[in-house]
Amino acid sequence: GREQWLIELMEGVEDIPGSALAEGITWQWESFGEYLDAIEKRPFAIDFGTQIAHGAVRGYAMGDRGARNEMATDDDIASMARIVQEAIEAGALGFSTSRTEGHRAVDGEPVPGTYAAERELFGLGRAMAAGGRAVFEVAPQGAAGESPAEASMRELDWMTKLAAEIERPVSFAMVQASGVPDLWKEQLDRAGKALENGVEVYAQFAARPFGMLFGFPGHHAFTHRPTFRKLKAELDREDLAQRLADPAVRAAILSESDLPPDPAVLFDAMYALIQHSSDRIYPLGFPLDYEPTPDQTVAAIAERRGEDPLATMYDLMLECDAGAMLMLPFYNYVAGNHDAIHDMMTHPAAISGLSDGGAHCGLICDASYPTFLLTHWARDRHRGPKFSLEYVVRKQTLDTATLFGLSDRGVIKVGKKADLNVIDMDALALELPSMVYDLPAGGRRLIQGAGGYDATVVSGGVTRRHGVDAGARPGQ
Repeated sequence: GREQWLIELMEGVEDIPGSALAEGITWQWESFGEYLDAIEKRPFAIDFGTQIAHGAVRGYAMGDRGARNEMATDDDIASMARIVQEAIEAGALGFSTSRTEGHRAVDGEPVPGTYAAERELFGLGRAMAAGGRAVFEVAPQGAAGESPAEASMRELDWMTKLAAEIERPVSFAMVQASGVPDLWKEQLDRAGKALENGVEVYAQFAARPFGMLFGFPGHHAFTHRPTFRKLKAELDREDLAQRLADPAVRAAILSESDLPPDPAVLFDAMYALIQHSSDRIYPLGFPLDYEPTPDQTVAAIAERRGEDPLATMYDLMLECDAGAMLMLPFYNYVAGNHDAIHDMMTHPAAISGLSDGGAHCGLICDASYPTFLLTHWARDRHRGPKFSLEYVVRKQTLDTATLFGLSDRGVIKVGKKADLNVIDMDALALELPSMVYDLPAGGRRLIQGAGGYDATVVSGGVTRRHGVDAGARPGQ
């Protein structure tokens, strides 16, 4: 009976349209095992993994008390522990919890579990371990630099104790934030020392700057200008692109004041952040450049042109038939290069991941991480050292499979799972991100295609050939 609450939780945290979730989910389950059974009825081209989420468990076991982040009693913890253990036994790959205050439901309430006490976390960790091989994943307090560095290190204290006690891996989200630019080094050092002592604590890092994409198809600086609002309401996307290129329309939009944001609409004030971030926003360009230099910011381009940064921003977004994207890196780009990411990738306690492949549909498009790892880190990077192709492949195959205990895959070897990509490395390339409207209820999402994949093979079945769906559905 808490379906709408779950939808609003996901909509707030992950910016997935609530209407798409409401129309697209059929709710054919109650328990986690029933959830897996419902998924298994559908055909898939790839394998997928699931985790049991702290927030949903808390809301189910504790009702409104859990949703409001009230302290869990011993009985509450025992009830949640049963659910977690049953989920792992049913096939979940791990347990996940969020403790960062940036994760909130539509109503502004922090994700259930944000303030969970150690006895609750340890009780659920023990239950996970009792269910079998699994990973305890954490978005820790201070993960986004919103708390003092000391808070992040205290989080590592309990995570290390938990990993030692349950003898299961604990993986936590790690980024380089501008307010604490060297904290990630301390976190990796602590995790590395734990590994040396046989305690599996891993930092999960992003292989490129973690940020957001802006442009006329999604969020941008002019969403609250009256002329833009009127044209968007009246025109289809193709006609809107043509009108935005009209000098008179451009002049009108640039001269107008913004309409006030609606506090009831998620991210409705994003335009203000964009307007005041021209010194940190870069045109994504084509060929794509995820490691631009400081002289490529919108502010720097505007200075060279002798115009207002908002005018420059407008014109840059007009490119590619008003489909061009601008990039605002929030994390992993403090020094304006990928040197920190390079060092993360070489550390034994760092695991490649942390990509919002299906979340923040109108702002982030990180499902392209696997291809980016190959093109940028093994071939194209020119502002610093690269890695061998073999190393980059291992980072996102064998290393991640090993973390989750998936010993049947991750290598090309007789007796192992036949999951392969046949790649033309010379032709491998990412396309420009673009907005599509194919979610249920017409919801929008950013997608990013890639060329150079001659074939994709899952469990021995060819699922894609030269970028075209081959029809096979061997996923499970």
